[in-house]
Amino acid sequence: MNFFRRLFKIGEAEAHSAIDKIEDPIKMTEQGIRDMKQDLDKSLEALAQVKALAIRARNDKEEYEAKAQDYEQKAMLILKKAQSGNMDTAEADRLAKEALIKKEEAQQHVTRTVEESEKFDKSVAQLEKNVQEIKQNISKWENELKTLKARVKVSNATKNLNKQMAEIDSSSTVSMLERMKDKVNQEEALAEAYGDIANASKSIDEELDKAIDVTEASADDDLAKLKAKLGMDNKDNN
Repeated sequence: MNFFRRLFKIGEAEAHSAIDKIEDPIKMTEQGIRDMKQDLDKSLEALAQVKALAIRARNDKEEYEAKAQDYEQKAMLILKKAQSGNMDTAEADRLAKEALIKKEEAQQHVTRTVEESEKFDKSVAQLEKNVQEIKQNISKWENELKTLKARVKVSNATKNLNKQMAEIDSSSTVSMLERMKDKVNQEEALAEAYGDIANASKSIDEELDKAIDVTEASADDDLAKLKAKLGMDNKDNN
């Protein structure tokens, strides 16, 4: 017995889990709106039918009222005819009585149709109220659905962004940045070293040129060669 209870509990838990996975708030809301629209169609159809009955009841009431007045008028005309001597009194009384009976029947129909008309009018008012309430609920849930869809988009975007941020290894990123920083520092130091070397070589050349006037030495040599060619002695000139 306990085994079957445990088995039932496991099945129940799995069923609830499956339902939780299946249930989608957006799809459920859309289905609810479709159901309400079907209810609205049914209510509108019922409203039209009851309104037709109410119109029919009012028309019947007017028709029976006209008949009642007509029968009463006929009874009066018959009695006047008998009074003027144009009809037998007994016959006139009989026909007038029949007309009054018809009038009473018509009046009873008037009373019945009035009651029916009032009943139908109440039903129409209730159905119109129901229709208006369903329309308001549909409008409300359609707006709720728009908001829900927007919230789902935002939540999904936020979830994806947070997931991406969570998947980033902060320690490896910092380590990579440190390695890049060391490499840049090394390159900058190397560039500075080459600059120092270039400046040092340039300074030595400048010092050598300054110590020996190359242009003046060359001119003295050329002058000596020219004098030797002419047979001139530098000593004689001195």
